[in-house]
Amino acid sequence: MSGTIAELRRKIDSAGELQSVVRTMKAMAASSIGQYERAVHALDDYYLTVQLALSAGFRQMPTPLQDSGAQRGDRGKIVALVFGSDQGLVGQFNETLVEFTVTTLNAMPEDKTIWTIGERIQSRLAETPLPLDQRFALPISIDAITALVGQVLLALEAAREVGGVAQVFLFHNAPTAGSVYTPTVQRLLPLDEAWQHDLVALPWPTRNLPEVLQLGESALLAFVREYLFVSLFRTCAQSLASENASRLAAMQRAEKNIDELMDDLNRSFHRLRQNGIDEELFDLISGFEALAPNKPTPKEIPCV
Repeated sequence: MSGTIAELRRKIDSAGELQSVVRTMKAMAASSIGQYERAVHALDDYYLTVQLALSAGFRQMPTPLQDSGAQRGDRGKIVALVFGSDQGLVGQFNETLVEFTVTTLNAMPEDKTIWTIGERIQSRLAETPLPLDQRFALPISIDAITALVGQVLLALEAAREVGGVAQVFLFHNAPTAGSVYTPTVQRLLPLDEAWQHDLVALPWPTRNLPEVLQLGESALLAFVREYLFVSLFRTCAQSLASENASRLAAMQRAEKNIDELMDDLNRSFHRLRQNGIDEELFDLISGFEALAPNKPTPKEIPCV
């Protein structure tokens, strides 16, 4: 009995230590979500501002802006940038995105290559038939996203210079209302006439159409570079916000399971302890009765 009680005590202590770790991870995820959600909200507004700037510029351009890749005749290959996680404890965050990425890319007949951001997503995609190429480290803060975006843009430009890159797609999990996240895909390149036409068709927020002063190709290219930068930055921020939301949800489930486990262990511990106390009391009473002198029977009582 004592061995069983000692074993339960060790399990209770281990569950308490695990509960402390889970609560720490939960607090860290909750703290990170706030900064990433604020960044995503601000970037949504800025992304729309850049789109409106491009829309105003394309309205005044006599001819569509020619994409450098289209001018070189790049055809066929698709680069898929997949944003995952570097750390675990995120539930089905990476698995859901891998399934969505594989399904989406299998529907495209062109040649494909995968660039990954995050070690966990890279290991998951390595188990699929999709060919993997470059990989990047995932930022651990908002401030570090800028460096990642710069690395990705330089790598994309170098790949397009040697030819063979026709399209670039961004795959990531985005936070949505009513659920923790949803797998999403966005085409980043090429900046073709169809993309420019869609921007021109954007409704202007006021009744007065804008006019861009001293508009030239250099100014428009500056808007395009800002569009590419903010698209990648926004995608990374959305992915990080979704990752921490997924981790928070996983930690909440783990905390609930640990609480239920500790309740069961404590009930079992107290029941075994009470049974042990009862057995000791019964043994004590039995021993006392066995050692007590025999009481005289009624026949042995002398008459007065």
